[in-house]
Amino acid sequence: MIRLSFSTLACPSWKIEPILALASNAGYQGVELRFIEEQDALWKLADFSGAGLAETQKRIAGYGLAISCVDTSCFFHFAEKARRLAELEAGKRMADLAAELGAPGVRVFGDRVQQGADRASTVHWIGDAIAMLAEATTSSGVEVWLETHGDFASAPATLELLRAGGTANTGVLWDPANCFAESGELPSEAAATLGSALRMVHLKDQRQNANGVWEPTLMGQGTVPLLDILASLRKRSYRGFLSFEWEKKWHPHIPDASLAVPQFAEWIRRHTTPAD
Repeated sequence: MIRLSFSTLACPSWKIEPILALASNAGYQGVELRFIEEQDALWKLADFSGAGLAETQKRIAGYGLAISCVDTSCFFHFAEKARRLAELEAGKRMADLAAELGAPGVRVFGDRVQQGADRASTVHWIGDAIAMLAEATTSSGVEVWLETHGDFASAPATLELLRAGGTANTGVLWDPANCFAESGELPSEAAATLGSALRMVHLKDQRQNANGVWEPTLMGQGTVPLLDILASLRKRSYRGFLSFEWEKKWHPHIPDASLAVPQFAEWIRRHTTPAD
């Protein structure tokens, strides 16, 4: 059965307790950690260090929830080695936190070919950084999950980055809306290409405005091929987390998480069966 979580992009200023309560009350099984109290370096928060971390672990367990993923803000596309190493260190800090929380993976980005750089070099830099982070997290059991995003949003391009670093202790966080918007990739094609590398799925709906910019919508109100995505997951007997990415952090004008998060869960239940 597919398990539901949501990214805390939906409620970036909230503290952990109301986030867990929302997840539990809306019938979710997990939470994907991104921003808490407007902070993305979560180890800096009292609730995620020392005695506070132990209390947070108890709260998560008390609600019967899991942490589906710990999302880093790490981008490995920089030409400057010092910048990539700084991103790598941040990734290690978040991976350590993921291990403490029992999360199976940390999310990282590739992400875009920077001005003055070429694609081949960028692939090498990203692959090298992913390999170093994956090696550092192997002993903890936390995998490095590369999100389909940016210039490498398509499934083949994402797998190219993983192959550049070796695929040990790595996987893919598939965001089919990104793939659809960035490259026009169809869900059935992407799911088949990703195959056994698929670890987790972001799901969201969106539509293009009059200027061609993609904007978030509540589920079923946009143009993302949502039913095709679910069908592709059903065909693969996917049993991982399906995580709602409601990007309130980047789009402050959209409805509050208290409305969007339950609406997502209700929409999913209408369009799936217990066998999914």
